[in-house]
Amino acid sequence: MKKINLILLFSLLTVIVIAQNKTLKVWPNGAPNDNGMTEPEEKYDGVRVRKVSEAEMYVFSPEAEINTGAAVVICPGGGYWVEAMDHEGFDIARFLQTKGITGIVLKYRLPYENHEVPSSDARQAIRIVRANAKEWGINPEKIGIAGSSAGGHLASTAGTVFDYGNKESSDKIEQQSCRPDFMLLLYPVITMDEEFTHLGSRGNLIGKGHDKELIRKYSNELNVSAETPPTFLVLADDDTAVVPKNSISFYSKLKEFDVPAEMHIFQKGGHGFGIRKNGIPADNWPNLFVDWLKAREIIE
Repeated sequence: MKKINLILLFSLLTVIVIAQNKTLKVWPNGAPNDNGMTEPEEKYDGVRVRKVSEAEMYVFSPEAEINTGAAVVICPGGGYWVEAMDHEGFDIARFLQTKGITGIVLKYRLPYENHEVPSSDARQAIRIVRANAKEWGINPEKIGIAGSSAGGHLASTAGTVFDYGNKESSDKIEQQSCRPDFMLLLYPVITMDEEFTHLGSRGNLIGKGHDKELIRKYSNELNVSAETPPTFLVLADDDTAVVPKNSISFYSKLKEFDVPAEMHIFQKGGHGFGIRKNGIPADNWPNLFVDWLKAREIIE
């Protein structure tokens, strides 16, 4: 019996190791900016985190025989004051992993009055994935970004304001482009326009004042260009927290610039449904996303 238990324990540990391959610090030598958080990071409800002052990446690589070469950096939501690492992070990564896609969950630093901190983490995460693409079995031209709610705002920020790297740098990571090749946005916060923004996310990111420059800077529907990557949007019609106008305005701007996009507005789902099974049609969005990746020829 003891031998059987040991075998089962070893098997379980092996599965865990396979499930999450590696954890990396986004800024191992120190970040270029600071959010001022000095209190210890807190975890609660199992996998929610707050008071995040150090960014990390959790890499879930697929088995070699099913690897498609695609990868997605995943930004959990939480209003820019907490991060829902489970149904908007790890669970999505594990699903993608079963489809041959590398899922990379980003625990980004929360802003705490420094609005530049989260987006600098997201851009650096994309650079890191590109710099390690060959080693991780990833095609450097098939690296996307995903985000839910405020994490969707972060993802759409990275997908609308980016650069193509500094080729003159001696740093391999700095040489890399931080432009994602595609985006997955789940019920995203898009705008900072108080008419239809999520005021909690706005306040936590840019403060409770009315700084017109920052409002313009982080209203991502106004930052769309012809270079914005193809985008897949998912939301629910009955979302009263982040109203559908956020996604609709972004989709409309994408179409103005002829950027390929697909949007699914489910009748029910509310806000924050993530990848949970709630017995509603919205549960099927992950498979629709995979179908879209196939239609875009990002995966076979």
